Amino acid sequence: MATLTHQESITAEYLQVPPSTRKRFITIIIAGVVLLVIGLILAAFGVGEAAHEGAAAAHGATSAGHEGTAHHGSPIWLKRLLVSLWHNNVFFTGVSVIGTVFMAIQYVAYAGWSVLIKRVNEALSAWVLPGGILLVLLFGLNLINNDIFHWTLPGIMTKGSATYDPIIAGKSGFLTIPFYLIRTISYITIWVVFTNKLRTLSLQEDLNGGTEYFHKSITASALFLVLFAVTSSMAAWDWVMSIDTHWFSTMFGWYVFASWWVSGIAATTLCVILLKQAGYLNFIRPDHLHDLGKFMFGFSIFWTYIWFSQFMLIWYANLPEEAVYFNQRLGGFNGQYTWLFFFNLLINFAFPFLVLMTRDAKRQMIMLKIVCIAILVGHWFDFYLMIMPATMQANNGFVIEFGVALVFLGSFLLLMTKRLAQASLVPVHHPFLDESVHHTT
Repeated sequence: MATLTHQESITAEYLQVPPSTRKRFITIIIAGVVLLVIGLILAAFGVGEAAHEGAAAAHGATSAGHEGTAHHGSPIWLKRLLVSLWHNNVFFTGVSVIGTVFMAIQYVAYAGWSVLIKRVNEALSAWVLPGGILLVLLFGLNLINNDIFHWTLPGIMTKGSATYDPIIAGKSGFLTIPFYLIRTISYITIWVVFTNKLRTLSLQEDLNGGTEYFHKSITASALFLVLFAVTSSMAAWDWVMSIDTHWFSTMFGWYVFASWWVSGIAATTLCVILLKQAGYLNFIRPDHLHDLGKFMFGFSIFWTYIWFSQFMLIWYANLPEEAVYFNQRLGGFNGQYTWLFFFNLLINFAFPFLVLMTRDAKRQMIMLKIVCIAILVGHWFDFYLMIMPATMQANNGFVIEFGVALVFLGSFLLLMTKRLAQASLVPVHHPFLDESVHHTT
């Protein structure tokens, strides 16, 4: 148990990333590339496509009624690669920005317990800038063959055109390519500016001490949270919901945020545990883990509440323009996504709910590690389920997708650990540091 009574007794603690750890991350990337190449070869030679084409033919009417055709654009292997890149980047970018969101919430709430994990949140946000750049580049690639966004198809909003779609044309005021790019760049710019601002203030506080930087951080955090409340929902509409161009849900912004949020908390918790087991973060106690566990437990239920509210209202109303979203995921394409639909509920709600129900489970590192990994994997599949049925229809798969995921994971870990190693893991001059060291629940 910590017995310190003065901030000055707490010394800086720096992460040393051994070469073996970096090699592990690079190995993850290489394994991803190998898996990706295997998947591309299999897809290029049409392995497994017969069943997919049969499913597409059986449900061609559903697909055609929803987006125009069962398949359009690039060859299947290339389209799967582009869609997988988009899927993984949206997931990792969202998880990354949650590091800044979590830290900002702690500032405006004047929370003291979380000070010792603040540097983990700062490191988690390292992917926001590269993720944002990649989003813009991938959208540019989409414009070549319209593989991700059907609404970018030339002539689709022009009356009299062979590709004209009156429903999509009705959304032309919002879904225009220049306006879309302006919005996306605006979201990322806001997130990057405030991420860097809070990081800079935190490092300056380490060097100079005092409460000036703390109060500036509170002001910046309050403004950021207001902007994030708007930009996160709009990003969900643009990056995910506009893929299903005919469909819409007024709850979808909250749904995507809930998935990002619980994934970000799981990533933070997992990083804290791994650092603790590696001999760092010596002042982290079971009480801190307990609070992180309560966050994961509570917000897994919150995600389920949003999921059920959206599903129940759409299913009960049974309006074709709304129910098509769940029809595709429950029984469409010969039930190709049905198992994933129910697995999504099992891994993202039932598993964390049952495992973390007791107080002891929230204080045990092994239990928390298992739940963290399950949540991160589960919500990766959640985004898979949001994106794949609308883009790939029955031509989906997992080899390419897992390969891309490993490449992103290894790259994410390299950037995150690099930022972690750039400053003390303990913010030694934070005014609430003593409170965090002596935190009890």
